Amino acid sequence: MKRIIILASGSGTNAENIIKYFKNSNSISVVQVLSNRKDAKVLERAGRLNVSCASFNRDSFYTKNEVLNNLKLNADYIILAGFLWKIPSNIIDAFPNKIINIHPALLPKFGGKGMYGMHIHNAIIKNKEKETGITIHFVNENYDEGAIIFQKSVEVLVCDTAETIAEKIHTLEQENFPKVIAQVILENE
Repeated sequence: MKRIIILASGSGTNAENIIKYFKNSNSISVVQVLSNRKDAKVLERAGRLNVSCASFNRDSFYTKNEVLNNLKLNADYIILAGFLWKIPSNIIDAFPNKIINIHPALLPKFGGKGMYGMHIHNAIIKNKEKETGITIHFVNENYDEGAIIFQKSVEVLVCDTAETIAEKIHTLEQENFPKVIAQVILENE
């Protein structure tokens, strides 16, 4: 059984979707959800689904190696589902090509520090993009620059707003993220 730990910072809809997707799997299990915000809604969602959850602070993530030690002990793969902190090199080195992120745009466009959520969707509208989408990628030492695993696009209509784009992206994430995670894990084992 391959064990996943999800890192998340926000509401946790993607984390919940991933947990439910693997709930009855014989080969992949979500064993824990960790958040850098103790008030993150994702922790409530994980708790309701009987998945172990905890929060951590900057010091335990970047300096003390407490998060790294937990990951090494309990995870085969790390999934970032709306996690906004940069992953430190010691975690990347411990999990080569085993940290997977989803980004709500077609990388390399609209990636990098500060490019998340509505910031991206507003930039899509401002730049009059004809399409947008999701990118699922491995995590490396730079924001949104790891090897691309999967992309799926959606048309941006003239009448679209940042809010309607967010809805389209959310649908793509829900449909594709768990399937791609399963594919990566099963192909690499």
